[in-house]
Amino acid sequence: MRIQVRRTGGFAGIERCAEVDTSGLPDAPEWHALAEKAIADGRDTRPTGVPDGFSYELTVDGRTVYCADPRLTEEQRKLISRVLKEGA
Repeated sequence: MRIQVRRTGGFAGIERCAEVDTSGLPDAPEWHALAEKAIADGRDTRPTGVPDGFSYELTVDGRTVYCADPRLTEEQRKLISRVLKEGA
């Protein structure tokens, strides 16, 4: 599974992108469950965020959904944090 996160917005307006390919990872089932829950709660269109808040584009195996602070689900928050930390 290929998981991509694109973060835009924020005070400085700096874009950040990261990607994780779970193929061969020992914790791949955990990644898959988290990604599926995060995508299920995403929107098909970009939501209106808050001033200086972050907006996110989550892509899992070619399916893209959108979400924004402060209305992230716990799964979205965990997935975003994990991908941005571990992704290349």
